[in-house]
Order: sequence, then C-alpha cells, then structure tokens
Amino acid sequence: MLFRDKNPVIWHTSSYSGNNGTCVEVGFATSTVLVRDTKDREGGTLALTPTAWQSFLSTLKGSTPTSG
Repeated sequence: MLFRDKNPVIWHTSSYSGNNGTCVEVGFATSTVLVRDTKDREGGTLALTPTAWQSFLSTLKGSTPTSG
C-alpha cells in the first residue's frame, strides 16, 4: 500500500524508548496510524487502521483486544 496524505505526518517516539537507537515512531494521519523503525525510516512504514492500532496497544498492555 502506498500511503499518501495531503497533511504532513508528525512522528512521535515513545517516552519509554531509551537512547540506544532501538525505537519505533508512530505517526497519526487522517484515518491511518503509521509505525516505522527509527534505525531505518526509509525502510518501510506499517499502516494500521485506528481499530487495529487500539487492538495492538491493548495486546501490548496485556488486555484482551476488542473486536471491531
């Protein structure tokens, strides 16, 4: 999927990330959540729906993801 959005994406790095360069960045676009590796920003971007992003976060937090 080629992602294009008229609005610029502002990327965020987790406050839990250390200074060792092993981080991911998250960007929020109009109807898509984007995830990329800080070590290889040009290497590819994962595009998720907001529902998939919420399920991903719930799984990371140890909760049961909601379907939707």
